[in-house]
Amino acid sequence: MSAAARSLFSYRPYWARRFGTAPVLPMSRAEMDSLGWDSCDIVLVTGDAYVDHPSFGMAVIGRVLEAQGFRVGIIAQPDWTSVEPFRALGRPNLFFGVTAGNMDSMVNRYTADRKIRSDDAYTPGGRGGSRPDRSVLVYAQRCRQAWPEVPLVLGGIEASLRRVAHYDYWSDKVRRSVLLDAKADLLVYGNGERQIVEIAHRLAAGETPEQITDVRGTAFLVTAARSQWQEIDSGEIDRPGPVTPAPDPYAAQTASGCAQPAAAGGEAVVEFRSRPRPDRQRCVIRMPAYEALKDDPVLYAHASRVLHLETNPGNARALVQRHGERDLWLNPPALPLSTRELDRVFELPYTRLPHPAYGAERIPAYEMIRFSVNIMRGCFGGCTFCSITEHEGRIIQSRSEDSIVREIESIRDSTPGFTGVISDVGGPTANMYRLACKSRKIEAACRRPSCVYPGICSNLNTDHAPLVRLYRRLRELPGIKKVLVASGLRYDLAVKSPDYVQELVTHHVGGYLKIAPEHTEPGPLSKMMKPGMGAYDEFKRLFDKFSRQAGKEQYLIPYFIAAHPGTTDEDMLHLALWLKRNGFRADQVQTFLPSPMATATAMYHSGRNPLRRIRRDGEALPVPRGLKVRRLHKAFLRYHDAENWPLLRTALKRMGRADLIGNGKRHLVPTWQPAGSGGAGRKPPPGRPFRTQHTGLPDGPVKRRQHSRTGEGRRR
Repeated sequence: MSAAARSLFSYRPYWARRFGTAPVLPMSRAEMDSLGWDSCDIVLVTGDAYVDHPSFGMAVIGRVLEAQGFRVGIIAQPDWTSVEPFRALGRPNLFFGVTAGNMDSMVNRYTADRKIRSDDAYTPGGRGGSRPDRSVLVYAQRCRQAWPEVPLVLGGIEASLRRVAHYDYWSDKVRRSVLLDAKADLLVYGNGERQIVEIAHRLAAGETPEQITDVRGTAFLVTAARSQWQEIDSGEIDRPGPVTPAPDPYAAQTASGCAQPAAAGGEAVVEFRSRPRPDRQRCVIRMPAYEALKDDPVLYAHASRVLHLETNPGNARALVQRHGERDLWLNPPALPLSTRELDRVFELPYTRLPHPAYGAERIPAYEMIRFSVNIMRGCFGGCTFCSITEHEGRIIQSRSEDSIVREIESIRDSTPGFTGVISDVGGPTANMYRLACKSRKIEAACRRPSCVYPGICSNLNTDHAPLVRLYRRLRELPGIKKVLVASGLRYDLAVKSPDYVQELVTHHVGGYLKIAPEHTEPGPLSKMMKPGMGAYDEFKRLFDKFSRQAGKEQYLIPYFIAAHPGTTDEDMLHLALWLKRNGFRADQVQTFLPSPMATATAMYHSGRNPLRRIRRDGEALPVPRGLKVRRLHKAFLRYHDAENWPLLRTALKRMGRADLIGNGKRHLVPTWQPAGSGGAGRKPPPGRPFRTQHTGLPDGPVKRRQHSRTGEGRRR
């Protein structure tokens, strides 16, 4: 398997390139006819509405394949109760590509309390119910029914996060790799441009899916052992169970130890034999089999730890996991795109509009991003609850300034409704643009899950000067009134560059800036791999200072998570007291949702901490699992909501903190209950009226309310 990446646009174009570029990728036979196509080479099936915009994964993959010369059709949000919608574009010549869309379908359809959502931001009109549960499985089965002989390739975030045996929160059990249940030929994980382009060209050249086993960033099934690979048991990397003491180097050698031939004079000569180093390119790590870990949470935590140790494209080894009579084979991650490649991907001929078939119907997710620009990919934060690093990796891939400028000029000149305001210039994290390890060699050898936890790595370049230059260049463009930053900010990095904070606060904040401390207490923060509150306090000091200097009234909006693994009732109480002390009243709060494959999900399922070596006799984590305790933790975040007061009073008494129940400023909840709320109605004491309006801002004069977040909060 090659350690060097072939340039994404260096392939000889497929013969169908003669048809030219489609104004929009077709969703019907009539559109195909208008393009002069008799068939599609590739048909992409997605759970999202088709928006021809680089923030929508299917549009990116479709346009990248089109640039290679292939004819690509889209089947968006098909009626899965019938096979006919999957035959709408005819038989694909090469393969079906199947994805659930920009989100895992279960995260999209259900709240953290497992209640079905009534809305779907990726559907016209925001209507819920336009995609099935486990969309990848359902769509794949229908594609097989429609054209059984056509190769089937899975991709997108749902396939990526379910590529190995994984704990599924909604069924509360460990499920097999989605590749087996979907009965697909190949699975692409991570950002899929490199993988899907190579697969398409090789299938077009006459190879079968069974022959395509050496593409990085893919998974497939094998029935026989691959003799040319050296297999290493995962226990040799991180052995579960009690730790075996290291051997005493001074102990007498046994018969099976090193040979000690006698030398002249009767002295023993010890012969040191070096252990041969295996070729990492031909090594595969055997993870615990699905059948072994599905009922063994501690073994599951071990498998999760091993998986996350093998995620750096520079040093990751292949992984193999037994499922019944077959092995699931996982090749190392794809190599990141270069700046030149990323520029070309984002500058393909997107219309930046929903498909015309949707007419005037609004698609909420599109409305949020239509005037935004993505400047980079990846995140090296490594937050254990987040899917970004799991999917995109921790190596930052940045676009060039010129490419970003060209995209903004295109928005200005051609996007309907543009008023001169760019709503966001960012990415997974707003301020990681062009940040990377100071040494390529160190980066390729590193196995840390985060570059910024427990502290910022000394090898990490934290210079924000390139980002400051970019901001200044963008706000000087003709016709651009304002360039905002709405992506989440990594404030522990920002404080390393006060000039960046000044530029951001002075010119790029629209009154409110979102940041995510997630918690205040060391216990939960250590399980999230998030910095302590000292970094938040320093950033707030700079934010307030530069806001005053700019003569602006601006606010920080901190986000917090309830019921994260490793969190106790006392931790949530201390967080609630911090919120009250600082005058925050959150409108929307986020309850921890165990997404597939995340490290925090392994904590939730196993009660162990995969950030450390797993032991069966190791320390167990407190895990808020039941609905009752999860509601309590959420109630602490919304301590100001009268509906939560009866629950909080009961909890405070149980915790021995009845001193926090009262009607003074030092109390958390009052003794009285307003009529119509979650308890017997009582009037407040004189001079203490009940406040019914809650904002996400500190108490005091504000000009407008915080915008609510969809559902349970940020969907990662």
